[in-house]
Amino acid sequence: MRKIVIWAISLSSLISSQLFAVELPGKGISVQPVQSTLSEETFQTLIVSKALEKLGYDVKPIKEVDYNVAYSSIASGDATFMTVSWEPLHNTQYQATGGNAKFYRVGNYVENAAQGYLIDKKTAKKYNITNIAQLKDPKIAKLFDTNGNGKADLTGCNPGWGCEIAINHHLKAYGLNNSVEHNQGNYAAMMADTITRYKEGKPILYYTWTPYWVSDVLKPGKDVVWLQVPFSAMPNDERIDTKLPNGANYGFPPSIMHIAANKKWAEVNPSAAKLFSIMKMPLADINAQNLRMHNGEASQTEIERHANGWIKAHQKLFDGWIETAAKAAKNN
Repeated sequence: MRKIVIWAISLSSLISSQLFAVELPGKGISVQPVQSTLSEETFQTLIVSKALEKLGYDVKPIKEVDYNVAYSSIASGDATFMTVSWEPLHNTQYQATGGNAKFYRVGNYVENAAQGYLIDKKTAKKYNITNIAQLKDPKIAKLFDTNGNGKADLTGCNPGWGCEIAINHHLKAYGLNNSVEHNQGNYAAMMADTITRYKEGKPILYYTWTPYWVSDVLKPGKDVVWLQVPFSAMPNDERIDTKLPNGANYGFPPSIMHIAANKKWAEVNPSAAKLFSIMKMPLADINAQNLRMHNGEASQTEIERHANGWIKAHQKLFDGWIETAAKAAKNN
C-alpha cells in the first residue's frame, strides 16, 4: 500500500512538473543580458539570468560592453536587459538613449548604494581634512601628489563611466581643476596601486562606490574617511540635493541600481517584466561576493558557484519571485 501511495505522489509530481514545463512563459524566447567590463557586476546579473531560465527563457551568455553601448543596445533591441542601471549616476546615458520611452525600468534591484571621495584616516586626522574643497590649498593638495607635479592625484573613473561625468563636474564646481588631477584608466588596476600606497603608509585620495570590494579592504571609519563636499553639484543642471538626513554631504545621493530592459520586449513578456520589478539584492551580499572575487575567487566558474550558492541560501525568496512572475503571464 505504501508503495502505491509513493508511486501516486511521484506520478502526480511528474504530471505537475510536465504541466508547468508546458506553461513556462519564456519557452522559446531568447534573452541577451549585458553588463560593463567590470566583472564584479556578473554576480547580480547571473542571479537575474537564472531566474529567467526558471521561467523558461533561453538566456544567452552575458555580453560585456561599455555602458553607453549597453544602453543603446537595449534601446534598439539588440540586447534585452542590464542589472546595473544606476540612478542618478547614469541619468545622462539613460535619457540620451530614449529614457522611459525605450526602457522598462520598474523596481529597485539594489538600494542605498553609496559613492564618494575618501582619503586615508591618518592624513585626515593629522591635517584635519574633512572636505574635498580643502584640496584647493596647494599644501594640502601636495600631500596626495604621486607624480611630482604639485597636484593631488585622485584615483578616479574609467572613461565612459557615469562617475567620470560627475567627478569632472565636481572638480570644476568646487574650483579644484588647478589642484586636483583626475586619474583615469583601469579602475581595478589603479585601486591596486592606491592600496599599495596605503600599505606603504603614504596618503591616498580616491573615488569609490558600493557595492564593491574596495570598502571591505579599505574600511571607512577604520582605514579611510569619506570627504564631504561644500555643496550639492550634479552634472547637467540636475536639481538633486545630495545632503543626507544627518546633514552630511558626500556629493552623491544614495543611489539605486535598476534592472533596465527593452520596453517593447517587456510589454510582450509580462512575466519577465514582473520579475524585474520585484527582484531585490542586498547591498551587503554583493559586497561580500565582490570581496571573494578580490581574494582570488574570480573565475567564471567560481562566480557561477557564488550565484548558485546565494540562490540556495535564499531559495524560498527566489522561488517566490518565480511564482509571482509566472502568475503575471497567466493574468495578462
